[in-house]
Amino acid sequence: MDSLIRADNEYKTWVESISSRYKKCQIKAAVKVNAEMLKFYYNLGKEIFELKAESKWGTGFYQNLSYDLSVHLPNIKGFSVTNLKYMRRFYELFSDVESIRPQLADEFETELIFTIPWGHIRNIIDKCGGDTQRALFYIKETINNNWSRAVLLNFLDTNLYERQGKAVTNFEYRLPAEQSGLAQEMTKDPYNFDFLAIQKNYDEKELKDALMDNIQKFLLELGTGFAFVGREYRLSVENTDEYIDMLFYNIKLHCYVVIEIKITEFKPGDLGQLGTYIVGVNHLLKSDSDNDTIGLLICKTKSNVFAQWALESSNQPIGISEYQLDKLLPDEIQKSMPTIEDIENELNNI
Repeated sequence: MDSLIRADNEYKTWVESISSRYKKCQIKAAVKVNAEMLKFYYNLGKEIFELKAESKWGTGFYQNLSYDLSVHLPNIKGFSVTNLKYMRRFYELFSDVESIRPQLADEFETELIFTIPWGHIRNIIDKCGGDTQRALFYIKETINNNWSRAVLLNFLDTNLYERQGKAVTNFEYRLPAEQSGLAQEMTKDPYNFDFLAIQKNYDEKELKDALMDNIQKFLLELGTGFAFVGREYRLSVENTDEYIDMLFYNIKLHCYVVIEIKITEFKPGDLGQLGTYIVGVNHLLKSDSDNDTIGLLICKTKSNVFAQWALESSNQPIGISEYQLDKLLPDEIQKSMPTIEDIENELNNI
């Protein structure tokens, strides 16, 4: 191998360019192959449905079709009995998508249902039943957020479709029109904290500690675009310090998001504290390129009507949501578990 040519910058740049273009070509080819396969599955499902194949050829139809296709296509996978049944369900779930698309022209591409992997599609079929709108929601979120199958399953299991954008807010009145809709869509109600391992009789500090110990999962639950800035973030004014529970920055909204967490029922007084923090962040951290700071209060329970009344009295853009935490540990189990300090000490001893 000639070391001189390998050291030449122009040559190295060219080689890197070839590599980059080839990888992009591979990705495009994989996407195209996936789309063509899904179209084939969809159309085969349509034929099975329209032929009324099960009625025409009896209860053993799927077994016979699976076997006959394996004979004609011996090295091709994908024609198992289970997969053939999924193809029919695939068609049935999205057969009316053409009538839905005109209403969603700004949101969905013409061939949206053919853009994610078949494994994702099967999970969506299992969890969404015959609800086409719900299924399209999860396809859109998978595309926009590049969800793996495990992440998709998590949000299917925690009913994201029912929770997305459901917080009680005053965004419509306190934010510009171009920002309020996106801010509302950012919210969830309730937030699902079942990824935490925490004892039944937890206090507020323990809940916040647990969220910090699981910050990646918390960010996933908050949604795409959130960047963690700090916990107990200090705001210093005239020798007085105030501490924000959690401070985030939302890249999509181009603004800071102040999050306060309460383990009690919503109280109107909570808004005064949160509103002060929002104003403080606007004065001390917000730059000219940032949009106004948003507040989010996550509490154990709330009355939606009472929360809406309270928000009408606030001049700051705030959302109020509940959190859900059902997977709690018995106190005796939690006490027997080693702390992070215990684990670190043990590792240091080793």
